[in-house]
Amino acid sequence: MFLFCGRSSTKMKVLYWEGDGFVLLYKRLENGKFVWPRNKDEVRKITDQQFRWLLEGRKIEQPRTIKKSNKRCAI
Repeated sequence: MFLFCGRSSTKMKVLYWEGDGFVLLYKRLENGKFVWPRNKDEVRKITDQQFRWLLEGRKIEQPRTIKKSNKRCAI
């Protein structure tokens, strides 16, 4: 999968190989901008979850969630 973003960072194209051909996805944000690397040092691989966050216009570095405890409180 390859991701491309224009200079304005409001539009993104995704090129995905499906085995027998390419799929091209296009996404344009109405409000806000995609968080996008600006130099080679910022380029990196991302997870499926980070890709979903990116498509939603979120940062790919989300704060960690608090793990739920199995302990029960006695009242």
